[in-house]
Amino acid sequence: MFYIIDILGTIAFAISGVLVAFNKRMDLFGILIIAFVTAVGGGTLRDLLIGDTPVSWMRDISYTYVILASAIFAIIFRSKINYLRTSLFLFDTIGIGLYTLVGIEKGINADLHPIICIALGTMTASFGGVIRDILCNEIPVIFRKEIYATACILGGITYFLLIELPLQTNFVFIIAGIVVIVSRLLAVKFKIALPTIYKSAKD
Repeated sequence: MFYIIDILGTIAFAISGVLVAFNKRMDLFGILIIAFVTAVGGGTLRDLLIGDTPVSWMRDISYTYVILASAIFAIIFRSKINYLRTSLFLFDTIGIGLYTLVGIEKGINADLHPIICIALGTMTASFGGVIRDILCNEIPVIFRKEIYATACILGGITYFLLIELPLQTNFVFIIAGIVVIVSRLLAVKFKIALPTIYKSAKD
């Protein structure tokens, strides 16, 4: 099941990259590159930092096929893609919940400190978007007010708190993932954002 959600998240991230590339009026090659880095950029950076090479998408060619198919789908049906935005947002949110925990587990397997593990989880979930935005000359979403990386951090903290309790690992994994997903959904629904230190223009 987690592999299926992982694939769905990859699809969502790839299509979101295509949409951004379209807004920047990139050519076909640029669109494919942006789709690819959005989908696997965070996991690639994580694997390189912990020395887990070849990186995951190189060991499983399915990810490459999924990204290419998703990009082609988004290009062909770009005029109708707006109808899928709600579903894509949901898949993206499920994806960051899963990828956060995947990154944490990779850190634990590498015997890293819990804080570093949480950082790896957050990186896995969100740095594909960071690389995408940098390549598209935008300020990355996680560096602005939107609750994105913060949701990943909350899920990571929840994970390490729960493993101290007499709970099965599967339950800990699921609950921590739900914390990430619910935090992100509630933040968007109720327009919750981190405070800014800058004064508004009218001030």
